[in-house]
Amino acid sequence: MIKQLPISVDGAHKSDVRTQFAALCYRTKHGESEILLITARGSGRWIIPKGWPMDAMTPGECAGQEAWEEAGVTGKIFNRPLGLFSYQKVIGGEGLPIVAMVYPVRVDSLAKDYPESGQRKREWFSPKKAAKQVAEPELARILKGFDPGYLA
Repeated sequence: MIKQLPISVDGAHKSDVRTQFAALCYRTKHGESEILLITARGSGRWIIPKGWPMDAMTPGECAGQEAWEEAGVTGKIFNRPLGLFSYQKVIGGEGLPIVAMVYPVRVDSLAKDYPESGQRKREWFSPKKAAKQVAEPELARILKGFDPGYLA
């Protein structure tokens, strides 16, 4: 097993690094997998929690932190990515290409009060339905094919 080391963004602004880390938050209910989607603050479209690299944190830890801040999720973070997807993020009126690496997070609990509560909606979907909700085709493929059985 390869040990993940914390990254360093010392000397760079975090948005200069055009990679984000995303959390595929999931649970198993009645033997079926469910995926938690949240709404984007600006557009209200369905997304998964994601954000910029954070100094002294592994990519998986960054994904877990975003899951907490954006969705109130606490749970087990897996440090092996499921895949990646690309999208355009508008920053300062300019569209920047972003690649987001997706890390699974098994949800143990959802907080009522968390940093971005009141700014986003959150809802559980089957993997197939979650895939239909998101705009990014690569993310849709990851969601549709998600099976927590291969995390063991």
